[in-house]
Amino acid sequence: MRIVFALWAVCVSLLLAACASSSGALSTAPPANVPTTASAYRIGVDDVVQVSVWRSPELSITAPVRPDGNITVPLVGDVTAAGRMPDEVAKEVQSKLATYVREPQVTVILTELRSHEYLSRVRVTGAVRTPVSIPYRQGMTVLDAVLAAGGVTEFAAPDRSGLYRRNGQETQSYAVKLDRILNSGDLATNYPVAPGDVITVPERAL
Repeated sequence: MRIVFALWAVCVSLLLAACASSSGALSTAPPANVPTTASAYRIGVDDVVQVSVWRSPELSITAPVRPDGNITVPLVGDVTAAGRMPDEVAKEVQSKLATYVREPQVTVILTELRSHEYLSRVRVTGAVRTPVSIPYRQGMTVLDAVLAAGGVTEFAAPDRSGLYRRNGQETQSYAVKLDRILNSGDLATNYPVAPGDVITVPERAL
């Protein structure tokens, strides 16, 4: 009977631990290879795309997506870009160019994400000098975003800060030891941020 009770107690403890870890900030770091908006979202009107044809610079262009959703590619003509992924556009251009160019190799890159400007922002909220919503820049970290918000206030509890990232239908949270970053130079939780991230600095208990 004692053995059964002990096993039951262990199972309950493991279940409680699992629930606690799923509801709070995660101790692990967010993925190192964060997707940029260029790879995560479909092309929109006003976005600027670069179409590159290998060994055929005269066929390569950089152009904004027109209000009708199209771009014009040499030899090919109009190609619908809005609402599609860059690789989908590249495949169509490549297929149409095959009539004129032997084995064309085409890449399409989003160079300016004008239509996704809102989705491409990083937000800093809570006990900071100036809560802000700032454009994402490649290489941006938690510290960069917090400094853009003017740093933390005297009422902040910086070591209880969190980084929140949308992952499909769920939001993942990651613990950020902001006090250690700012005052001790401990950059272990100075994570790279991704488009759409929210950094929250809570207030300390009075």
